[in-house]
Amino acid sequence: MNSFELNKILGAVLGTCLVLLALNIGANALFAPQAPAKPGFEIAVAAKPEGGAAAPAKEQVEPLPARLAKANLDRGKTIAKQCQACHTFDKGGPNRVGPNLFGIVDSGRGEGRGGFNFSTAMKSKGGEWSFDELDKFLTSPREYVPGTAMTFAGISNPQQRADVIAFLDTLADSPVPLPKPEAAAPGGGNAPTKGGAK
Repeated sequence: MNSFELNKILGAVLGTCLVLLALNIGANALFAPQAPAKPGFEIAVAAKPEGGAAAPAKEQVEPLPARLAKANLDRGKTIAKQCQACHTFDKGGPNRVGPNLFGIVDSGRGEGRGGFNFSTAMKSKGGEWSFDELDKFLTSPREYVPGTAMTFAGISNPQQRADVIAFLDTLADSPVPLPKPEAAAPGGGNAPTKGGAK
């Protein structure tokens, strides 16, 4: 290889390095990255009150008996339709992914229901499906019974939960009497209305 060829190769390499250096300087001038004050990622965590200060109060939820007294059965039936993907409501109806819900109010939790195979978490919870227990469970099934196989996220609206519970109560040969509210609103009844509270 003669010196002329060698000079061309070295010139090309040097020219390429100069072009890359110029591009680097230009890119840094246009796009100046800002380094964080502390390395790493910030994780947002809810701050706890200091010095024994009271935590912010949760939104006041009307007591369940008062919500049941003004429950709307039609709305409860409509909301409960989303449960039909996993449950049946008819007397003697088959179990699906979840158990048949006919006569669920005041029945034993994690037992019976036509031989349905309940999760270990549901069986170990024990107790009965009272109005209050159904309200807590329907708020967030996986929080109330950790390990339950039920994938339903829950019903966040308290009155809609009461509507569904009142509807479920009608699915029985002898519906369980609804609990009476301590102080019913004037002109309001203690039983859910077919068309809703007026």
